[in-house]
Amino acid sequence: MTRTHRRRTSWVGYGSGALALATVAAYGTLAFAAPSYGSAGGAAAGRAPASLQADFAAAAEEFHVPQSVLMAVSYRMTLWESHQGLPSTTGNYNVMGLTQVTAADLAQPSDADRLAHLDRSGDPAVSRHFSASRALRADPAAVDPSAAALHTLDAAAKLVGVPAAEVRSDPRQSVRAGAALLASYEKAAAGALPADPGRWWAAVARYSQSPDRGGAAQFVRRVFDTVRSGAGRVTADGQQVVLTALPQVRPVEPAVVPLAPAPPGTAPAGTTPAATPAPECPSTLACNFVPAAYAKAGSAADDFGNYNVSSRPSNGEDVRYVVIHDMEGTFQGSIDEFEDPSAYASAHYLVADDGRVTQMVQLKDEAWHSANKTVNMHSVGVEHEGYAIRNGDWFTEQEYDSSAALVNFLARKFGIPLDREHIIGHDEVPGVLDAKVKAQHWDPGPFWDWNHYMTLLGAPDGSGGAGGLPQVGQLVRVVPPFTADNEPKLTSGGAAVPAHPANFVYLYETPATTGALPTDPYLGSVTWSEGSNWADKVRAGGAYVVADVQGDWTAIWYQDRKLWFHNPGGQYTAVLPPTPVVTPRSGTVAVYGRAYPEDAAYTGTGVPVQDDNSTPLTKYEITAGQAYAQAGPEEAGDYWYAGTYAGTAAGDRTLVAGTDLFYPIRYNHRIAWVRASDVTLTTSVGPATGSATGSATGSAAGSAADVGRRIQDALAPLTGGAPVR
Repeated sequence: MTRTHRRRTSWVGYGSGALALATVAAYGTLAFAAPSYGSAGGAAAGRAPASLQADFAAAAEEFHVPQSVLMAVSYRMTLWESHQGLPSTTGNYNVMGLTQVTAADLAQPSDADRLAHLDRSGDPAVSRHFSASRALRADPAAVDPSAAALHTLDAAAKLVGVPAAEVRSDPRQSVRAGAALLASYEKAAAGALPADPGRWWAAVARYSQSPDRGGAAQFVRRVFDTVRSGAGRVTADGQQVVLTALPQVRPVEPAVVPLAPAPPGTAPAGTTPAATPAPECPSTLACNFVPAAYAKAGSAADDFGNYNVSSRPSNGEDVRYVVIHDMEGTFQGSIDEFEDPSAYASAHYLVADDGRVTQMVQLKDEAWHSANKTVNMHSVGVEHEGYAIRNGDWFTEQEYDSSAALVNFLARKFGIPLDREHIIGHDEVPGVLDAKVKAQHWDPGPFWDWNHYMTLLGAPDGSGGAGGLPQVGQLVRVVPPFTADNEPKLTSGGAAVPAHPANFVYLYETPATTGALPTDPYLGSVTWSEGSNWADKVRAGGAYVVADVQGDWTAIWYQDRKLWFHNPGGQYTAVLPPTPVVTPRSGTVAVYGRAYPEDAAYTGTGVPVQDDNSTPLTKYEITAGQAYAQAGPEEAGDYWYAGTYAGTAAGDRTLVAGTDLFYPIRYNHRIAWVRASDVTLTTSVGPATGSATGSATGSAAGSAADVGRRIQDALAPLTGGAPVR
């Protein structure tokens, strides 16, 4: 959920029974994957490729920390990325993920910001009761700006005797500071610095900054999994890093585990009160349950929040999507907000930047998270701590790891395909009617690394190719690299956002006639570069039908027109196998922001026909000759009615199921629906005979194992071929 930030049949799928439509490599960086290098800012620019490896070795020796532990902690915090010295969404910096959060970073949101975060039911019957003045009565939770967990960078900088600015910007000083902080944590907990890596449980737990034992233990397990399995990568700024596997290491949990202080009012994972449901989470996650408010918010019987009681999927309300959000705020602040019944908003799960997970709505129930009734009925909403745009946003690896584990669990539970037509951002949810389109959100924003996230989800191999220019009529995934080679211009509130890898490329009305990119993308205006303007962007992972090709430019069918993006050598697309795609039967056909049953379906149910029940998005349509990717199989329109708090009125707890069928499609930067009777299915063109397959960022790098061997060879003079300890 994003507030306006002050500044700062067959279908496209991967799941069982569906066509596998793209390679894992097409979604992004695997271990040992080599990006195409661009310019990197900060002290990391121009460093020799083995510099970071040497930094880890030197810091481990200087501060008497096992090198394997130091490197694994960094890997699990940041994947060894410096992020050009720019902060994460929650104030983490550089390769060790040390935090520096100021009081300004924790400023309370404005009333307008808060209101944009509320009233998420997408249901006119609910929204008509929403009261802005009532919703704003309670102030959001404040965070103590002096909390130690928010200032680990400052504490670590003092330990190594260098300015905090150097720790923020210089990878070498970040590694030294992180090593010194780990050593200080272990010395305080155990009184010594053991040589055995497995004896560093206490330091790793404290470094997680998790305020509960379950969250800390989760991070410890991940760190020692990496110590035992090893890892290797080429970072975005060209650093070749290898952690040699040490399968013999056995972590030993001490009787007393040091934890970061918990914020006031926090309910740690594992402390779910007996009266609340047990959390529905994989056993590997530190997860608890804090109920969202389900209480009367006003005097009327049908005025209540913050979700609809249901019985999914046994009542026919099947779960098809997972919607990824960011909180535009803090973990605890979002919990507090969803505990207020006047918010008219909730999500099933919240993921903290330290990897903890809190469930707030049972999976059987319909959370109010996306402001679209059809999506809310058929999805699980997952919120992530952080912001869509700040000074160089990125999300912590702990957050990605926990979110991916959770979404894998949900995909298995409900049979949700692991593709980008079913694992979607809030920015891909349509407004239900014309008046609601502009109010829809754009989280998780341009810096959520979809390539990396889909790799963590284990999106399986398919027969599609990457590399080589696509052909007209092919269905392709657009997969720009999340590297320094793709740092499009962005603004926020009119101010420039520092260059940072992003998850999209701009769209243009015509291809470039020279080597330079055009200066005026599609919908060019003073707001074309605004991060909140997704209408001129195509994000990573979306499937589109190729409409034209000219040199390194590819056109796709996008919102009833042919639009172009720069696709050098075809590296930004992965061609998918022949797949059914949607095209109009004739003329132009309407596009809908929701899939409700026809009016006649409500007869005899006790459920009133919904406002504008069969009204399309009047400014949207598609024209004969165009084609669009399906975002799921053919489905009947439906509507779940939970009209009163008590659930006793006529029609309450009723699913109205229609006979009119819809296809969900990927229409522009969002999904949408078309009536099945208005369209027909055709088959996309398959990959060209003999076309290359492999990474969408260039297949010349070879297999992961080959790249790994090359990294090991390059580092042999540094390590002497010995295991990194």
